Amino acid sequence: MDSIQAWEAKGDYFTFNHHQIFYISEHQPESTKPVLLLIHGFPTASLDWQKIWASLSSRFQLITLDMLGFGLSDKPVQNYSIMGQADLFEALLKKLKINQFHILAHDYGDTVAQELLARDKQSSSILSCTFSNGGLFPETHQPVLVQKLLLSPIGAWVSKLMSYKKFSATFATICAKPLPDHELKAYWQLLNHHQGVKVMHKLIHYMTERRQNRERWVGILQYTDTPLHLIDGTLDPISGEHMVRRYEDLVPKSPVSRLTDTGHYPQVESPQAFSQCAHQFWDHISVPKA
Repeated sequence: MDSIQAWEAKGDYFTFNHHQIFYISEHQPESTKPVLLLIHGFPTASLDWQKIWASLSSRFQLITLDMLGFGLSDKPVQNYSIMGQADLFEALLKKLKINQFHILAHDYGDTVAQELLARDKQSSSILSCTFSNGGLFPETHQPVLVQKLLLSPIGAWVSKLMSYKKFSATFATICAKPLPDHELKAYWQLLNHHQGVKVMHKLIHYMTERRQNRERWVGILQYTDTPLHLIDGTLDPISGEHMVRRYEDLVPKSPVSRLTDTGHYPQVESPQAFSQCAHQFWDHISVPKA
């Protein structure tokens, strides 16, 4: 895994609502390659994509950012929302003058992608969307203990008491393939950048938002004409095989790729297999290769 410094060197910062947002853009207007927008999950950052970056970059112009409250971006103590994060992505796309793009999302990022899809009914800017291991349906989302505690009335105290030991223990629970210590420490370092641990209980309210906006966010999966795809590490206790079965029931026209030896972070645990599944889908819908 690249160092955080090397990852940061790939990107730049722009201002959104008076906050500094880290982003990476390979977009070049003269390029004929399509654009792929990468949307990371909770509580990590865009670094999640670095293991499959080269494979994806062979086909796409890649765009990603660390959402507000995550990674190298600012982490103000405020209320956060999926709607606000979708606004952030729209601001970056406008800044880069990108009108059409594909999406690859994970975890929390799946919900942001659902909101972007819901906003895209008329413009047809989103050419395809691939989800991975996220709470697409609130009724199948099975949060781990620390998530439940962060959402509880003692969430602020849980944030303050978060330690690397507890953080790594959670990853050991949700990942079927243990992540090396240096990778976990990089995620922990990013989480602590700008004292990010202090806003974890603010960010976790996306779980409540999913229930409140179920009709909008599940409905768009069922009625959109945008090609959809799900890649899932089925051993994930949060959004594994149980979520996949619900997806197949409610979104039967969408192809599903199961990684049966993998947990919650398939693009990190099984990068080669994950990338292969993604490219097979893009081949299927005739996304051109470089």
